[in-house]
Amino acid sequence: MKNIELVETNLWDVIPQRIAEWETAEDGKVIVLVPKFKNAFLAKWLQPRLAKPFFRIKLDEVGSHIWKLCDGSTKVSQIAESLQKQFGGVVEPVDIRIKKFFNHLERGDLLKVINK
Repeated sequence: MKNIELVETNLWDVIPQRIAEWETAEDGKVIVLVPKFKNAFLAKWLQPRLAKPFFRIKLDEVGSHIWKLCDGSTKVSQIAESLQKQFGGVVEPVDIRIKKFFNHLERGDLLKVINK
């Protein structure tokens, strides 16, 4: 399901699941590791030979908080509540912010959305 559409899906009921590798930096922020090659042949033969086989996407505090909650069992409504508790008005409007964040991650094949 590419690009979460509110017409067909209630954003608050979906469950996001990370599908990309990631690591945590010293400051607690998330770094998402995106393979340089998506082609199966190139990924198998060239990527292991590269010194840096991944692009590294550094998320800010809010993005890192969301990413860590995308565990395949937490609903978007619970993620939104957690964001509001942690960051207050900084994340408002939270629904638009979450939707844009998930759309970017989905387009990059870093996240999948489970409809429950």
